[in-house]
Amino acid sequence: MTNEVVLVDAQDLPIGVCDKREAHLGAGQLHRAFSVHLIDSRGRHLLQRSAQGKMLWPGFWSNACCSHPAPGETIVEAGSRRLREELGVQASCRALYSFEYHACFGSIGAEHEFCHVLVARSDAGVLPDPDEVSDIEWLTRAEISARLVEPQAQFTPWFRLQWRRLLLEHPSFDTHQ
Repeated sequence: MTNEVVLVDAQDLPIGVCDKREAHLGAGQLHRAFSVHLIDSRGRHLLQRSAQGKMLWPGFWSNACCSHPAPGETIVEAGSRRLREELGVQASCRALYSFEYHACFGSIGAEHEFCHVLVARSDAGVLPDPDEVSDIEWLTRAEISARLVEPQAQFTPWFRLQWRRLLLEHPSFDTHQ
């Protein structure tokens, strides 16, 4: 696993590389990232709670895995790699869309990412890496939507943005095309 992220401009064109931690300090530097939504054959989505040792959003719920491609690695390759590394799942990813977002986590740091949203399907058993993931749950779309409106719900800001858009613009995102 690399500790470098790919810095990009607003069109996702590479402009350099940077240490991952440094890219997340202060207001953050715009860099390439991805989020994988893992769905089983029953249509349930895997949600994971990030480990308490994470620098940003520890203990928050999000989609199956979120990370950064290594310099020279494609987004789809990186998504499949991180599913294996974080969850022990072998699955092919498919790209849906991408977007830029910026979210600060108090005074600790920020995510400023050009995020590629991916989807993968698998019924394989999940073996979370405890350094990355503290808990997992398989939930239906309705269950996830209901949890997101709970006042005390701790979900990552990028997951909230993605979930709304996935339901509105990609209603069949859990099916292979």
